[in-house]
Amino acid sequence: MTRGTPAVTAGAVAALLALTGCGADDGGAGEPRTVTGSLEQLAGEAGCEPDMQTDADEIRQALCENTDGKFVLATFATDRGQREWLNAAKDYGGHYLVGRKWVAVGGTEVVTALHGRLGGTMEEGAAHAGHR
Repeated sequence: MTRGTPAVTAGAVAALLALTGCGADDGGAGEPRTVTGSLEQLAGEAGCEPDMQTDADEIRQALCENTDGKFVLATFATDRGQREWLNAAKDYGGHYLVGRKWVAVGGTEVVTALHGRLGGTMEEGAAHAGHR
């Protein structure tokens, strides 16, 4: 178990985004409720067994994979910690599903499918076209 700062753990998101494949969108009718709970409870709702990467007081972060694909799931002790992490991570681009004190990060199709399971708000990171 490691302790990480938001900037360091955001680097893990960048690495995952390079590995993320496209998954099938299982869709869902209507707007889903937004799930809350521990990282393990969220992982259960998402249908994955979390591979814990960071387990600290302020952030718990795991790699997950379900039938839709691979993603990062993170939970936060505070709203402020979540927002700081998200602001740093979004510099790497990517697709984010944001709930109350949790974030799921993955490819477009994976995040869309997770939205049907977990609820939350979909957000996008910075576009990097033309950047070196």
